[in-house]
Amino acid sequence: MSSSNTPTVVVVGAGFGGIFLARQFRKAAVNVILIDRNNYHTFSPLIYQVATAGLNPQDVAYPVRSIFVRDDNIEFLRGEVIAVATDNKQVQVCHNEVAQWVDYDYLVIAAGAQSNDFGNAEVGRFAYSLKTLEDALALRSHIIGLYERGNWDTRDPYHEAATNFVVIGGGPTGLETAGALQELFDNVLRQEYSAFRDNQVNVYLIEATDVLLRPYPERLQASAKQQLEAMGVEVITGHMVTGFSEEGVTLDDGRFIHTYTVVWAAGVKAESLAGQLGVELARGGRIPVEPTLAVTGLDSVYALGDIAYLEDENGQPYAQVIPVAQQQAKRVAKNIMAAMHGDPAETFTYFDKGSMATIGRRRAVAWVFNRLQMTGFLAWAAWLWLHLVTLLGFRNRVMVVINWTWNYLRYYSGGRTLLIEPPDDVPEQIERLKLID
Repeated sequence: MSSSNTPTVVVVGAGFGGIFLARQFRKAAVNVILIDRNNYHTFSPLIYQVATAGLNPQDVAYPVRSIFVRDDNIEFLRGEVIAVATDNKQVQVCHNEVAQWVDYDYLVIAAGAQSNDFGNAEVGRFAYSLKTLEDALALRSHIIGLYERGNWDTRDPYHEAATNFVVIGGGPTGLETAGALQELFDNVLRQEYSAFRDNQVNVYLIEATDVLLRPYPERLQASAKQQLEAMGVEVITGHMVTGFSEEGVTLDDGRFIHTYTVVWAAGVKAESLAGQLGVELARGGRIPVEPTLAVTGLDSVYALGDIAYLEDENGQPYAQVIPVAQQQAKRVAKNIMAAMHGDPAETFTYFDKGSMATIGRRRAVAWVFNRLQMTGFLAWAAWLWLHLVTLLGFRNRVMVVINWTWNYLRYYSGGRTLLIEPPDDVPEQIERLKLID
């Protein structure tokens, strides 16, 4: 651990914000302890590609220790923070049921967000989220398991449900997942599973509001919908899912969609660690911070990224996106160094480089610097370049380029090995079908 004369910065969370923050201290006279429940950093924008068998898990994950192997002042501690004692400047970390207290001089909470079911318990029972690599592997195993089983059970009711996919949420994750599922069936599953060759897939993208990609310009919203529909995705806007069951989902207009696969991409909320700080939380369970990113009412504690709540000059909270987390990490690092030297902290300002969302092969929308609007192949190429640039590690970039190039020419080349048995959540309806003569 750290020496008594060197300040210790404890960073909770090895996402983009936490990793970027720790990097700022590489040559500083501080000891950094980076804590995360996983020993790898996940490139979250590509989780949906793992879920839909486009990439393998190792393509989007990178060992945290490898990132800082040459940095003697940065230590990684695998575990989960279960308590924060701000009065004593300590966090309690648990690993394999063994807990220890870790001292800090400065604490940074960068634990990210989790899926938000908005209080609907049925979401957790019947839908898959896509926030973690484990989520992606669970969904992938579920889909492959459905089709392996479908080659044995060829009855129409089973095949109808297995070829209906429902994605809830019209943001980037929803669009990306819906498009990838459509391509997965059209170009891979139909060819590899003979019992499904005569089936048509139905991918439904359901958004409760009237438009997709609400923060985007109308032209890009319309283009995104048009590109999805051109692929075969049925886009349903202005309606919400009101009921979940083992056999499918029910919409607010009474429509029922028979499906075994529901993906929930309708929103996020802060990780539960936010509740350990003893401060009144803001909307979405986020930690309220000052413009300097110091946690309101606490000494030497900062928060950044998805878990932090800070409003911009228009009175809107900063979006829970990677560029915000990275830029906030840079400001937090500078403010911590300023505090060590007795200098005043500076406020956070955000440089918005724009937004983009991919829809499928050669399909995307991009709003570059919130000025230049791009669609189709050009937007997809920009999206591809951006994600390769930000991937951690040379090896990851090379592997993703190879996999994407191969997939582009031959569609999906791998990622469909069933390494773990899918959970028995393909419902009792399947068991009942077995009893039908």
